[in-house]
Amino acid sequence: MFDIGFSEIALIAVVALLVLGPERLPKVARTVGALVRRARSSWQNVRSEIERELAAEDMKKTIHDIHRAADLRQDVNVAAADINASIRNASTPPTPTSAPNDERS
Repeated sequence: MFDIGFSEIALIAVVALLVLGPERLPKVARTVGALVRRARSSWQNVRSEIERELAAEDMKKTIHDIHRAADLRQDVNVAAADINASIRNASTPPTPTSAPNDERS
C-alpha cells in the first residue's frame, strides 16, 4: 500500500518516542494499530462488495447473452423450416388445373 521501508518506520518510532515519551507511546501505538486494523477491515469490506457487484453484473451479462443465443437459435430454426418448406413445394409437381375448353361451334 505505502512504500515505507524499515528505516522510515524506525525514524517514525524514534520521533514518536521523543515527542510522546515512553509513558504514552504504548497507548498511542495500540490506538494507531486498532485504527489501522479498522481501516483495513473497512477496505476489505468495500473491496469484497465491489467484487460481488462485478460478479453479479457479469452473471447478468452472461444470462442476457444466453437468452440472445436462444432467440437467435429460434430464428435460425424458423428460417430453416421456411427453407425446407420452400424446397418441398418446389420439388412437388404442380397439380394440373383444368383449362377452359375452347368450344367453337
